[in-house]
Amino acid sequence: MWFLLASDTEAMIPRTIIEPFRIHSVEPLRMTSEAERREAIAAAGYNLFSLRSEVVLIDLLTDSGTGAMSSEQWAGIQRGDEAYAGSPSWYRFEAAVQELFPLPHVIPTHQGRAAEKILMTAIGGPGKVVPNNTHFDTTRANVEATGAEALDLVIPEGLDPALEHPFKGNMDLARLERFLRERREDVPAVFVTITNNSGGGQPVSLENLRGVRELCDRYTVPLFLDACRFAENAWFIRERERGQAEREVADIVRDIAALADGMTMSAKKDGLANIGGWLALRDDELAASCRNLLILTEGFPTYGGLAGRDLDAIAQGLKEVVQHDYLRYRIRSTGYLGEGLLRSGVPVVKPIGGHAVYLDARSLLPHVPPLQYPGHALAVALYEAGGIRSCEIGTVMFGRQPDGSERPAALDLVRLAVPRRTYTQSHIDYVIEVCAEVAKRSSELRGYRIVHEPLALRHFTARFEPLSG
Repeated sequence: MWFLLASDTEAMIPRTIIEPFRIHSVEPLRMTSEAERREAIAAAGYNLFSLRSEVVLIDLLTDSGTGAMSSEQWAGIQRGDEAYAGSPSWYRFEAAVQELFPLPHVIPTHQGRAAEKILMTAIGGPGKVVPNNTHFDTTRANVEATGAEALDLVIPEGLDPALEHPFKGNMDLARLERFLRERREDVPAVFVTITNNSGGGQPVSLENLRGVRELCDRYTVPLFLDACRFAENAWFIRERERGQAEREVADIVRDIAALADGMTMSAKKDGLANIGGWLALRDDELAASCRNLLILTEGFPTYGGLAGRDLDAIAQGLKEVVQHDYLRYRIRSTGYLGEGLLRSGVPVVKPIGGHAVYLDARSLLPHVPPLQYPGHALAVALYEAGGIRSCEIGTVMFGRQPDGSERPAALDLVRLAVPRRTYTQSHIDYVIEVCAEVAKRSSELRGYRIVHEPLALRHFTARFEPLSG
């Protein structure tokens, strides 16, 4: 069960946290044999992204756009107005975004990476450097595609998977200050990713964000948020940061937003939608430039590559995602997965993040060197053993450098990303069992080599082959 720890004075409060919803529709899962899965992954070039989804039993590849929408969101689909310009759906979407993030310019996009592409096209370029706590894959790729450098400045604690720290996603303020002092003219913006996906889904504290804001003010640099999981980050602030325990999550979100000059957002995460995103800005001139780019690549500024029905679904999702019953269930259910793995002796990034549990593949497979991709080897083994699709967050994803060289990533992890409102507790229990069984024979696993890779974001389409003995 997913338990809420209660004090003696709260003895009458139920300890079991139940899902704050009931199942309205079901989708069948296809059961496969291990032989079928071995054949399927070999045919896919040992790339989990290349698998047909019907041969996946439990799909934890990503939490992006894979969740279940609510009945009110489906009602919003029916309300969606498909006018090319000035649709009522657009105004409902804009109002919902600005209720939480009161930035004057809201620019809808078809997903978060489109917002990143537009913004980096406007502010990036050769010689520029964009600091972040840790860039995720598409953010880094969009920075580097302009010729700029993506610089990671997470606190040292964020690079130790086994260390317990309440805010391992925090920016290293001392390093950021030194960098801004030396290179301020080369910095078009400072970014903070909430929660820090590449580092284990770890949150950033409000205190740390205020520290980043102070440095940005001192050196006259704008502060942007990669805010895909803003509600989960705000819940962690409420649970872990002094003085925040009695506050509404929506108010914490507005405090976060007040510190930022802009944001990129994938509504496929904490928008609770299957598609969509936005770019929001304070600066009028930058917003005008970004809108021009939007029209070239996405669509008119009041739909931005989305159908009206998608805008309505996101607007409703933004109301639901800050509800405390939902967030309590969301964070606790992910914690249940992580705690089950720890009890089974599987090393994971601690403390458990909000949207995913990250297996420490480098710790579990010490005999596989980073350049033989231990995270990828573990992810393939989980699929072959139990039909679980996960995602390597390590040297495959981040090892290739802009100059063409390759070096080990800071961490080699396997992310078990939990789709929102999708799987039941028995599904999660099954995942724990499969991971535990694979961990027992981890010494038998061997590394992989890449036999084909694209120039950027290689993890999506690369092909691999297993190394022998």
